[in-house]
Amino acid sequence: MVGWRLYLRYMSVSLRSQMQYRASFIMLTVGHFLSTAIEFLGVLVLFDRFGALRDWQLAEVALLYGMVNVAFALAEAFGRGFDTFSRLVRSGEFDRLLLRPRSTALQMAGRELDLMRLGRFSQGLFILLWASTTLTVTWTPARVAVLILAIGGGACLFVGLFVLQATLCFWTTESIEIINTVTYGGVEAGQFPLTIYREWFRRLFTFIVPLGAATYFPAMAILGRPDPLGSTPLFQHLAPLIGVAFMLVCLRIWRIGERHYCSTGS
Repeated sequence: MVGWRLYLRYMSVSLRSQMQYRASFIMLTVGHFLSTAIEFLGVLVLFDRFGALRDWQLAEVALLYGMVNVAFALAEAFGRGFDTFSRLVRSGEFDRLLLRPRSTALQMAGRELDLMRLGRFSQGLFILLWASTTLTVTWTPARVAVLILAIGGGACLFVGLFVLQATLCFWTTESIEIINTVTYGGVEAGQFPLTIYREWFRRLFTFIVPLGAATYFPAMAILGRPDPLGSTPLFQHLAPLIGVAFMLVCLRIWRIGERHYCSTGS
Protein backbone atom coordinates (compact mmCIF):
# COMPACT_ATOMS: atom_id res chain seq x y z
CA MET A 1 0.00 0.00 0.00
CA VAL A 2 2.92 2.33 0.68
CA GLY A 3 4.15 1.64 -2.84
CA TRP A 4 0.77 2.44 -4.35
CA ARG A 5 0.54 5.70 -2.41
CA LEU A 6 3.97 6.68 -3.67
CA TYR A 7 2.94 5.79 -7.22
CA LEU A 8 -0.15 7.99 -6.94
CA ARG A 9 2.02 10.84 -5.62
CA TYR A 10 4.25 10.46 -8.67
CA MET A 11 1.20 10.62 -10.92
CA SER A 12 -0.10 13.69 -9.12
CA VAL A 13 3.19 15.55 -9.56
CA SER A 14 3.37 14.66 -13.26
CA LEU A 15 -0.24 15.71 -13.78
CA ARG A 16 0.25 19.10 -12.12
CA SER A 17 3.42 19.79 -14.12
CA GLN A 18 1.69 19.10 -17.44
CA MET A 19 -1.30 21.23 -16.50
CA GLN A 20 1.00 24.24 -16.17
CA TYR A 21 0.83 24.53 -19.97
CA ARG A 22 -2.81 23.77 -20.66
CA ALA A 23 -2.96 25.25 -24.15
CA SER A 24 -0.01 23.10 -25.21
CA PHE A 25 -1.64 20.04 -23.63
CA ILE A 26 -4.94 20.65 -25.44
CA MET A 27 -3.26 21.18 -28.83
CA LEU A 28 -1.09 18.07 -28.46
CA THR A 29 -4.07 15.98 -27.38
CA VAL A 30 -6.23 17.18 -30.29
CA GLY A 31 -3.34 16.59 -32.69
CA HIS A 32 -2.88 13.08 -31.39
CA PHE A 33 -6.61 12.44 -31.71
CA LEU A 34 -6.61 13.56 -35.36
CA SER A 35 -3.44 11.66 -36.27
CA THR A 36 -4.85 8.39 -34.91
CA ALA A 37 -8.23 9.07 -36.51
CA ILE A 38 -6.50 9.09 -39.89
CA GLU A 39 -5.48 5.47 -39.23
CA PHE A 40 -9.13 4.45 -38.98
CA LEU A 41 -9.84 6.22 -42.26
CA GLY A 42 -7.59 3.61 -43.86
CA VAL A 43 -9.82 0.89 -42.41
CA LEU A 44 -12.91 2.65 -43.77
CA VAL A 45 -11.34 2.88 -47.24
CA LEU A 46 -10.49 -0.82 -47.11
CA PHE A 47 -14.08 -1.83 -46.35
CA ASP A 48 -15.50 0.69 -48.81
CA ARG A 49 -13.46 -0.99 -51.54
CA PHE A 50 -13.92 -4.66 -50.61
CA GLY A 51 -17.03 -4.69 -48.42
CA ALA A 52 -15.66 -7.27 -45.97
CA LEU A 53 -12.35 -8.67 -44.75
CA ARG A 54 -12.69 -12.41 -45.17
CA ASP A 55 -15.91 -12.91 -43.22
CA TRP A 56 -15.40 -9.92 -40.91
CA GLN A 57 -17.61 -6.85 -41.22
CA LEU A 58 -16.59 -3.25 -40.50
CA ALA A 59 -18.18 -3.09 -37.04
CA GLU A 60 -16.42 -6.30 -35.98
CA VAL A 61 -13.02 -5.00 -37.06
CA ALA A 62 -13.87 -1.67 -35.39
CA LEU A 63 -14.31 -3.61 -32.14
CA LEU A 64 -10.76 -4.94 -32.46
CA TYR A 65 -9.50 -1.49 -33.42
CA GLY A 66 -11.08 0.15 -30.39
CA MET A 67 -9.88 -2.52 -27.96
CA VAL A 68 -6.23 -2.43 -29.02
CA ASN A 69 -6.01 1.37 -29.26
CA VAL A 70 -7.60 2.01 -25.87
CA ALA A 71 -5.29 -0.59 -24.31
CA PHE A 72 -2.20 0.86 -25.98
CA ALA A 73 -3.14 4.42 -24.98
CA LEU A 74 -3.37 3.31 -21.34
CA ALA A 75 -0.01 1.54 -21.60
CA GLU A 76 1.65 4.58 -23.19
CA ALA A 77 0.22 6.91 -20.55
CA PHE A 78 1.22 4.84 -17.52
CA GLY A 79 4.34 3.13 -18.90
CA ARG A 80 5.99 6.16 -20.47
CA GLY A 81 8.82 6.10 -17.93
CA PHE A 82 10.12 2.80 -19.27
CA ASP A 83 9.95 4.13 -22.83
CA THR A 84 12.47 6.86 -21.95
CA PHE A 85 14.72 4.66 -19.84
CA SER A 86 17.71 4.69 -22.20
CA ARG A 87 18.37 8.35 -21.35
CA LEU A 88 18.76 7.47 -17.67
CA VAL A 89 21.26 4.71 -18.47
CA ARG A 90 23.36 6.94 -20.74
CA SER A 91 23.51 9.78 -18.22
CA GLY A 92 23.94 7.61 -15.13
CA GLU A 93 20.81 9.07 -13.54
CA PHE A 94 19.54 5.55 -12.89
CA ASP A 95 22.04 5.40 -10.01
CA ARG A 96 19.83 7.82 -8.07
CA LEU A 97 16.87 5.45 -8.36
CA LEU A 98 18.98 2.61 -6.96
CA LEU A 99 19.76 4.66 -3.85
CA ARG A 100 16.10 5.13 -2.98
CA PRO A 101 14.38 2.57 -0.72
CA ARG A 102 11.70 1.68 -3.26
CA SER A 103 11.43 -0.61 -6.27
CA THR A 104 13.09 0.85 -9.35
CA ALA A 105 10.26 -0.52 -11.49
CA LEU A 106 7.77 1.44 -9.37
CA GLN A 107 9.86 4.59 -9.70
CA MET A 108 10.14 4.19 -13.47
CA ALA A 109 6.41 3.53 -13.84
CA GLY A 110 5.58 6.69 -11.89
CA ARG A 111 8.27 8.84 -13.46
CA GLU A 112 6.01 10.29 -16.14
CA LEU A 113 2.28 10.26 -16.83
CA ASP A 114 1.83 11.02 -20.53
CA LEU A 115 -1.54 12.79 -20.71
CA MET A 116 -1.09 13.48 -24.42
CA ARG A 117 -2.15 9.84 -24.97
CA LEU A 118 -5.64 10.97 -24.03
CA GLY A 119 -6.03 11.76 -27.73
CA ARG A 120 -5.50 8.15 -28.82
CA PHE A 121 -7.55 6.92 -25.86
CA SER A 122 -10.59 9.07 -26.68
CA GLN A 123 -10.39 8.25 -30.38
CA GLY A 124 -10.14 4.51 -29.70
CA LEU A 125 -12.95 4.73 -27.15
CA PHE A 126 -15.16 6.54 -29.65
CA ILE A 127 -14.64 3.78 -32.23
CA LEU A 128 -15.21 1.13 -29.57
CA LEU A 129 -18.52 2.69 -28.49
CA TRP A 130 -19.61 3.00 -32.13
CA ALA A 131 -18.80 -0.66 -32.78
CA SER A 132 -20.60 -1.73 -29.58
CA THR A 133 -23.82 0.00 -30.64
CA THR A 134 -23.57 -1.12 -34.28
CA LEU A 135 -22.92 -4.81 -33.64
CA THR A 136 -25.89 -7.14 -33.32
CA VAL A 137 -24.62 -8.34 -29.96
CA THR A 138 -26.55 -8.52 -26.72
CA TRP A 139 -24.30 -6.88 -24.15
CA THR A 140 -24.62 -9.14 -21.14
CA PRO A 141 -22.59 -8.54 -17.95
CA ALA A 142 -20.29 -11.39 -19.01
CA ARG A 143 -19.52 -9.75 -22.37
CA VAL A 144 -18.89 -6.37 -20.74
CA ALA A 145 -16.57 -8.05 -18.23
CA VAL A 146 -14.62 -9.73 -21.04
CA LEU A 147 -14.27 -6.39 -22.85
CA ILE A 148 -12.96 -4.60 -19.75
CA LEU A 149 -10.65 -7.49 -18.94
CA ALA A 150 -9.34 -7.53 -22.52
CA ILE A 151 -8.50 -3.82 -22.41
CA GLY A 152 -6.78 -4.23 -19.04
CA GLY A 153 -4.89 -7.31 -20.21
CA GLY A 154 -3.85 -5.56 -23.40
CA ALA A 155 -2.58 -2.56 -21.45
CA CYS A 156 -0.56 -4.89 -19.21
CA LEU A 157 0.88 -6.65 -22.25
CA PHE A 158 2.06 -3.39 -23.84
CA VAL A 159 3.50 -2.19 -20.52
CA GLY A 160 5.37 -5.50 -20.38
CA LEU A 161 6.83 -4.78 -23.81
CA PHE A 162 7.95 -1.32 -22.66
CA VAL A 163 9.58 -2.94 -19.61
CA LEU A 164 11.31 -5.50 -21.83
CA GLN A 165 12.59 -2.76 -24.15
CA ALA A 166 13.93 -0.82 -21.16
CA THR A 167 15.55 -3.96 -19.70
CA LEU A 168 17.59 -4.49 -22.85
CA CYS A 169 19.18 -1.08 -22.24
CA PHE A 170 21.07 -2.56 -19.28
CA TRP A 171 23.20 -4.38 -21.85
CA THR A 172 22.83 -2.24 -25.00
CA THR A 173 22.57 1.26 -23.41
CA GLU A 174 20.56 2.48 -26.38
CA SER A 175 16.99 1.34 -26.90
CA ILE A 176 16.67 -1.34 -29.59
CA GLU A 177 14.22 -0.15 -32.21
CA ILE A 178 13.27 -3.69 -33.23
CA ILE A 179 11.05 -3.83 -30.12
CA ASN A 180 8.90 -1.15 -31.74
CA THR A 181 7.91 -3.69 -34.37
CA VAL A 182 5.96 -5.56 -31.71
CA THR A 183 4.70 -2.49 -29.81
CA TYR A 184 3.61 0.06 -32.40
CA GLY A 185 3.59 -2.67 -35.04
CA GLY A 186 1.56 -4.83 -32.69
CA VAL A 187 -1.09 -2.12 -32.48
CA GLU A 188 -1.38 -2.16 -36.25
CA ALA A 189 -1.58 -5.96 -36.36
CA GLY A 190 -4.08 -6.13 -33.50
CA GLN A 191 -6.57 -3.98 -35.39
CA PHE A 192 -7.38 -6.94 -37.64
CA PRO A 193 -8.32 -10.58 -36.95
CA LEU A 194 -5.50 -13.09 -36.66
CA THR A 195 -7.08 -15.30 -39.30
CA ILE A 196 -6.04 -12.96 -42.13
CA TYR A 197 -2.33 -13.43 -41.39
CA ARG A 198 0.05 -16.23 -42.30
CA GLU A 199 0.60 -19.04 -39.81
CA TRP A 200 4.07 -17.90 -38.66
CA PHE A 201 2.71 -14.42 -37.98
CA ARG A 202 -0.23 -15.81 -36.01
CA ARG A 203 2.15 -17.91 -33.93
CA LEU A 204 4.32 -14.85 -33.23
CA PHE A 205 1.40 -12.85 -31.83
CA THR A 206 -0.07 -15.83 -29.99
CA PHE A 207 2.83 -17.68 -28.36
CA ILE A 208 5.73 -15.19 -28.25
CA VAL A 209 4.02 -11.80 -27.96
CA PRO A 210 0.50 -12.87 -26.94
CA LEU A 211 -1.32 -9.92 -28.47
CA GLY A 212 -4.07 -12.17 -29.77
CA ALA A 213 -4.91 -13.07 -26.17
CA ALA A 214 -5.83 -9.44 -25.50
CA THR A 215 -7.69 -8.69 -28.74
CA TYR A 216 -8.68 -11.49 -31.10
CA PHE A 217 -9.68 -14.24 -28.66
CA PRO A 218 -11.72 -11.96 -26.32
CA ALA A 219 -13.38 -10.47 -29.40
CA MET A 220 -14.44 -13.95 -30.49
CA ALA A 221 -16.01 -14.46 -27.04
CA ILE A 222 -17.85 -11.13 -27.30
CA LEU A 223 -19.08 -11.78 -30.83
CA GLY A 224 -20.09 -15.35 -29.96
CA ARG A 225 -18.78 -16.79 -33.20
CA PRO A 226 -16.81 -20.06 -33.68
CA ASP A 227 -13.07 -19.58 -33.93
CA PRO A 228 -11.43 -20.96 -37.11
CA LEU A 229 -8.23 -21.31 -35.05
CA GLY A 230 -9.95 -23.77 -32.73
CA SER A 231 -9.93 -21.89 -29.42
CA THR A 232 -12.60 -22.80 -26.87
CA PRO A 233 -15.03 -20.31 -25.26
CA LEU A 234 -13.38 -20.86 -21.87
CA PHE A 235 -9.96 -19.96 -23.26
CA GLN A 236 -11.41 -16.91 -25.03
CA HIS A 237 -12.86 -15.60 -21.76
CA LEU A 238 -9.65 -16.18 -19.78
CA ALA A 239 -7.18 -15.19 -22.51
CA PRO A 240 -6.71 -11.55 -21.31
CA LEU A 241 -5.09 -12.87 -18.13
CA ILE A 242 -2.16 -13.93 -20.32
CA GLY A 243 -1.39 -10.23 -20.81
CA VAL A 244 -1.13 -9.78 -17.05
CA ALA A 245 1.13 -12.83 -16.77
CA PHE A 246 3.30 -11.50 -19.61
CA MET A 247 3.83 -8.21 -17.76
CA LEU A 248 4.79 -10.04 -14.55
CA VAL A 249 7.34 -12.12 -16.48
CA CYS A 250 8.81 -8.95 -18.01
CA LEU A 251 9.11 -7.40 -14.54
CA ARG A 252 11.06 -10.45 -13.41
CA ILE A 253 13.38 -10.02 -16.41
CA TRP A 254 13.76 -6.36 -15.35
CA ARG A 255 15.08 -7.52 -11.97
CA ILE A 256 17.66 -9.70 -13.74
CA GLY A 257 18.78 -6.78 -15.90
CA GLU A 258 18.95 -4.51 -12.86
CA ARG A 259 21.44 -6.86 -11.19
CA HIS A 260 23.70 -6.57 -14.26
CA TYR A 261 23.68 -2.75 -14.30
CA CYS A 262 27.25 -1.40 -14.16
CA SER A 263 26.59 2.38 -14.12
CA THR A 264 28.50 4.82 -16.36
CA GLY A 265 31.70 4.87 -14.34
CA SER A 266 31.51 8.66 -14.04
